[in-house]
Amino acid sequence: MTQPTLQDTSETELDRTMDAAAGAAAEFGALRPRERATMLRAAADALDAAADELVPVAQRESRLPEPRLRGELARTTFQLRLFAGTLEDGGYLEATIDTADPDWPMGARPDVRRILQPLGPVGVFGASNFPFAFSVAGGDSASALAAGCPVVVKGHPGHPELSVRTGEVVSRALRAAGAPEGTFAVVLGDETGRRLVLHPQVRAVGFTGSIAGGRALHDLAMGRPDPIPFYGELGSINPVFVTRGAVDARGEEILSGYAGSFTLGVGQFCTKPGVLLLPEGTSLDALVEAVRQRPAAAMLNERVESGFSSGVDSLVSHPEVEVLVRGEASANGDGEQAWTPTLVRTSARALLENTSELLEERFGPASVVVTYSTEEERDQVAAALPGQLTATVHAENDEPVGPLVTQLAERAGRVLWNGWPTGVSVTHAMHHGGPYPASTSVLHTSVGTTAIRRFLRPVSYQDIPQHLLPDALRDDNPLGIPRRVNGELELPAK
Repeated sequence: MTQPTLQDTSETELDRTMDAAAGAAAEFGALRPRERATMLRAAADALDAAADELVPVAQRESRLPEPRLRGELARTTFQLRLFAGTLEDGGYLEATIDTADPDWPMGARPDVRRILQPLGPVGVFGASNFPFAFSVAGGDSASALAAGCPVVVKGHPGHPELSVRTGEVVSRALRAAGAPEGTFAVVLGDETGRRLVLHPQVRAVGFTGSIAGGRALHDLAMGRPDPIPFYGELGSINPVFVTRGAVDARGEEILSGYAGSFTLGVGQFCTKPGVLLLPEGTSLDALVEAVRQRPAAAMLNERVESGFSSGVDSLVSHPEVEVLVRGEASANGDGEQAWTPTLVRTSARALLENTSELLEERFGPASVVVTYSTEEERDQVAAALPGQLTATVHAENDEPVGPLVTQLAERAGRVLWNGWPTGVSVTHAMHHGGPYPASTSVLHTSVGTTAIRRFLRPVSYQDIPQHLLPDALRDDNPLGIPRRVNGELELPAK
């Protein structure tokens, strides 16, 4: 069957789309949180209902297997419903009221009331490796919609048809639930993406992708006459540090688990561990054998294959690297390239002398084992790390690794103990971000309910009459939300 040819969005079409989004912003942002919660649930229900239509498209465009895609779609709709619950709670508004006080120690205090309000239209750039959960209806879109911001998504070139069809499902569901026209749209094209970031009606951008692509768009956002927030999740090698005690207690289990983690999803997860720190003298037999047994698997697309191939070539040819397993590409039964994983080894000393080459992210099934001679040398590697999404420690509870954990917490957004970073739970306490280049905004997360904060800005109202205040700040608290009044937290009656 001939697949439809999708055209890039023209500049005129983008302007019309942005005009519609800007026109919807005031009405959509003014809706009560519970009204938007109903709309998010409607979008989630519509996506679930369209699974049998959308998943085959995703399979064709992404080469990902059906079970993985159905699980990812379930994650996507769960995320929308989780944000709906956040809206109904209302605490995300951070409503704060300081009533007038003539005896305030710093002088008479006026009546000041503060709330978080939506920024306005948001541009979203989806990822190639998660065509549902980090794409059109993914976390950036869900959190922006929850905040009350219209969303315009630049569909990823790796799955354009899926992007368009997902956008149609979401847009129809939102409109049927009462959202204004222009609340949600999808546009296509690389040049369109550049124009989207520069468009005067865009008030913030969410991005998931490469360091090079994200940095280019970030610089555009910062170079505008009116710079706007650019929330980019970029690159990370997600190091794993293993102590001598952990090796002695459960070395084979750890090495087998590491092989499974860095090859999961053909190594195409943003949290894939790319560097494993081990004490010198650790036997690598279990790790090498586990890596050799991994079957060949197809990567997302030819563009990803090309980048991975060149990255692995540079890694295995590095003079300070010993190749333990050299992965290969061969045609699978569908005529696609299928890749087996690559594993190399170097020393902590060599790594510290060649950080730019050996700590480069390689998006795909490749990893570096780094052996250290002393705990001091191990901790020197931790101190040399650039910003990371995650950092993991495998150790025994009685080992003195507090300084290592503290060091890693300065460099990563999530620190794990005796686990694996692949798999980012969608939950209230999750932080998915970190110092640059893990993300462009160290303060914020792209996963979890606090992701909503990226698309809200604080506004204080001073001595404003009750009838002109937002509902969340009125004395009678018509929304029934938690608020901080004169410094004391007040919870609504159950």
